Amino acid sequence: MPRVVKKTISLPPELARVAEEIAREEGKTLSGVVQEALRLLKRQRLSEEFKSIQDYWSRKAREKGILTEEDLECYLKD
Repeated sequence: MPRVVKKTISLPPELARVAEEIAREEGKTLSGVVQEALRLLKRQRLSEEFKSIQDYWSRKAREKGILTEEDLECYLKD
């Protein structure tokens, strides 16, 4: 399996300038800057998804009167 996959992407001129500037400032390749941006975006999306799931289950717990870990333990024992 190849270690990298080469892709061609298109960027608006201003975004391309920003990416090249970041690469120069950080001593990275343009590819490295894009990789880091995608990793950060993935981490952000996972974090948002986790928060959404956590909010959903917190809301469901409150609806059942589960407000503390102790409440949860009592609920699970029933």
